[in-house]
Amino acid sequence: MDRSQREFFLREQMRAIQTELGEVDVQMAEVREIEEKIVQADMPDQVRAKADKEMARLKAIPAASPDIGIIRTYLDWLIELPWKQATEDSMNIPQVAKVLEANHYGLPKAKERILEYLAVRKLAGGVSKMHSPVLCFVGPPGTGKTSLGRSIAEALGRKFVRVSLGGIHDEAEIRGHRRTYIGALPGGSSRRCARPE
Repeated sequence: MDRSQREFFLREQMRAIQTELGEVDVQMAEVREIEEKIVQADMPDQVRAKADKEMARLKAIPAASPDIGIIRTYLDWLIELPWKQATEDSMNIPQVAKVLEANHYGLPKAKERILEYLAVRKLAGGVSKMHSPVLCFVGPPGTGKTSLGRSIAEALGRKFVRVSLGGIHDEAEIRGHRRTYIGALPGGSSRRCARPE
């Protein structure tokens, strides 16, 4: 046997001995805790299959492997995402128009485009039947981009979350790092911005 096989064999023997003595293996206790959290997270089937695959990898690799931290971080982020939490949109176009007019003076083109976008979504039957494009507001500071977003959320009955991306120089901070890097993380803003289906 080579050295890694011998280490694996000895660790398995040690686990068996600890189980017989009634001692708790800290790593296995953590693995069981993560498994319970995965079950409670109520993930979609595709995500759950990926989490189970990563869980199997976590169980199989030795405790001293640097991959343990990467896998644990990935699983923790999967568990934290609000997979089944969603708000029901109020697609009352006249109400949205009232809210936009009450909160913003001027900006007729922006308000008209927002109402067109919502009308198309309403006719298509909401998000579930179509892939919604992203509305991107561009302009200098103080022109009403954030307040327009806040007004849209208020009119639709959604929770508004502001995520500032100022100071980000690397796309990996948003999209995430490749998992081959030590200390790799999923997207830094994905936890806050991700919208469940």
